[in-house]
Formats: sequence, structure tokens, C-alpha cells
Amino acid sequence: MATKDILSPLPGTFYRKPSPDAAPYKNEGDVVKKGDVIGLIEVMKSFHEVQSDADGTIASFVAENEEPVMAGQPLITLNI
Repeated sequence: MATKDILSPLPGTFYRKPSPDAAPYKNEGDVVKKGDVIGLIEVMKSFHEVQSDADGTIASFVAENEEPVMAGQPLITLNI
């Protein structure tokens, strides 16, 4: 099975859920479609949605919730 990484579009902090008390956007094993929101990147108190750029199943989260990330860093690995 082929894999594809979803990369961070910006440097900032990666969040898997929209707010601290909310459920994560997606979990390992979830099916995603191109355009689905899979997380947020916070840059200077501004939040930017990270969308899947392919259809697939989430194999693993490379970046942890609330982890600082760099632009181009893998966030999620998809099985496609």
C-alpha cells in the first residue's frame, strides 16, 4: 500500500482539535477525503486549517497535539 505525508503549510503549533474540550478532527484509522480538515496550525494567535490533499486512511500522526512544527514538516501519514 502506498503512503503519503500531509505536510505543515506554515511554521507554528499543530493542534488536532478545534478547542481544548472538543474531540479531535480525525484519529488514526479514520478515512479522510481530499479537503477534510485534519488539524490547525496556530501562528501568532491566528489559526489556519490544515486540509488533507488526498483521499486515504490515517496511518499515523507524525506530529503530536500542541507540538511546534516547521513549514514542510510531516504532520500525518496516509495510506492511499
